[in-house]
Amino acid sequence: MSTPIVYEPDRAFALPANQRRLISLMLYLGFAALAVGVVNGLAQALNYADIDVFRYFPGLHTYYEGLTVHGVFNVIVLTFAFANGFVSLTTARGLNRPLNGGLLWAAFVTLLAGAALAAGAILSGHASVLYTFYAPLEAHWTFYLGLTLIVVSTWLTSANLFLSLSRWRREHRGERIPLLAYISVVTFIFWDIASVGVAADVVLMLLPWSLGILSGVDPMLSRTLFWFTGHPIVYFWLLPVYVSWYAMIPRQVSGSLFSDTAVRIVFLMFLCIIPIGLHHQYADPGISPGLKFVVAGLTFVVFLPSLLTAFSVMYALEIGGRRRGGSGLLGWIFTLPWGEPSVAAQILAMLAFMLGGITGLINASYSINLDIHNTAFVPGHFHLTVGSAVALSYMGITYWLVPYLEQKRLWGKRIALAQAWCYFVGVLIFARGLISGGLAGMPRRTAISLIDYPLPPGWREAGILTGVGGTLMFIGAVLFFVVLAMTVLFGEPTEIADIPFTDTIEPPPASGWLVNLDRFGYWVAATIVLCVLIYGPIIYHHIPPELYSSGSTNY
Repeated sequence: MSTPIVYEPDRAFALPANQRRLISLMLYLGFAALAVGVVNGLAQALNYADIDVFRYFPGLHTYYEGLTVHGVFNVIVLTFAFANGFVSLTTARGLNRPLNGGLLWAAFVTLLAGAALAAGAILSGHASVLYTFYAPLEAHWTFYLGLTLIVVSTWLTSANLFLSLSRWRREHRGERIPLLAYISVVTFIFWDIASVGVAADVVLMLLPWSLGILSGVDPMLSRTLFWFTGHPIVYFWLLPVYVSWYAMIPRQVSGSLFSDTAVRIVFLMFLCIIPIGLHHQYADPGISPGLKFVVAGLTFVVFLPSLLTAFSVMYALEIGGRRRGGSGLLGWIFTLPWGEPSVAAQILAMLAFMLGGITGLINASYSINLDIHNTAFVPGHFHLTVGSAVALSYMGITYWLVPYLEQKRLWGKRIALAQAWCYFVGVLIFARGLISGGLAGMPRRTAISLIDYPLPPGWREAGILTGVGGTLMFIGAVLFFVVLAMTVLFGEPTEIADIPFTDTIEPPPASGWLVNLDRFGYWVAATIVLCVLIYGPIIYHHIPPELYSSGSTNY
């Protein structure tokens, strides 16, 4: 198949060395957190296999401490650090200009300080409140302060992106925002709005409560504010991956992105459908069935941009495969560069994500959700999303990103390739075990290895699969760290001039109504209106006048 290229971005770019180093440090901080998190993840997998984890993990004070470490380190510290670093780079590359060094440095320092405070509280046994840290569970105040600083680091990163975009617009009046910069900036606009809920929960309720300023908080309000952020945060983990799938993977496979406009619409759809966190609260009282029905509908709507992504990215892969000599209905698949670990890891992540999306639809269904609520089915689902689509893509991106930042060749290419397949097979087995166990009633967040009675039917087989799959995931993670460390320490010096940057077959139109896609104010306003319509009545109902008075009651 021959496809003409009608638009190709400018490729002259050089990021200042000090900014490249700060981005590297953010990534390494995230991967350090991942290293701690995956050890505790192995403990969780073995727990489901009915293996007494406390015998083999002596530093684990309690089961819930390990679960908190695994959740907070992997899905907060890692993902925020990666987003701060990677999306800063893609924005700078898209705009072809450096970032503000002061803001980049401030983002790293607040991220480091926040991670240290949160880690200290957890590892000292004062914050075993899990990743879902809403009331009535209470942690030490340093835990909440640490999380606050981590979120502040993302806001500083966001300010840096907006400042760079503002300067670019002054120099390029009337021009469309380059696609790579566009989707990078929308990722952080999305997060700025989505983070309001958890920020209000922590700053106005949980932190004052942990300091003794408040005698109590409303658990229902805390939970609702948390889930305002708690589901959109999944897309904040995922959207940096989409940046790579849309803007970089096509070039890595010799393909092209077919439509600039389609990608912008996809990211704006994610932005506008932020207020869907209530589908995590189907079983909660105090929320009307009618509102739950509306949010269920919105949750299904969010599947649409994922379908558009599947079409766009797969089309780009097919273009690349056919340019590389593939023919027939599926022959192009086999001509893709499967020998490149960066490509293989991300395509495998896409395949796992398809299963994650399907199980997500099950979670979104009101009636079925009531059957699987708080069972092992739920972590089975999100390990197919954040545990594979996100984590495995991060690893794949790292296989070209760290060599670019360090100007060194990737060490151990074959090991990196084996790592991707090992992790992929592991997560499929792991998720299969948890999902089947959940359907058999096996609970999540439970120290099954400490149960002193025979396990119910279906739990043991599901647990064995979970343990085997989790062990393979752990081995894959260890191989990733080996490749990463050896590349940084002993990689062969080389000169890598640029990052992968896709061509686009259909350029952005310079006139007409589609130029309004670049006017973010319209879409931010629409998103805020929808958030107020969904969450305004709930929050108003759950804020009692005496909440912050001296006579307020405890939970």
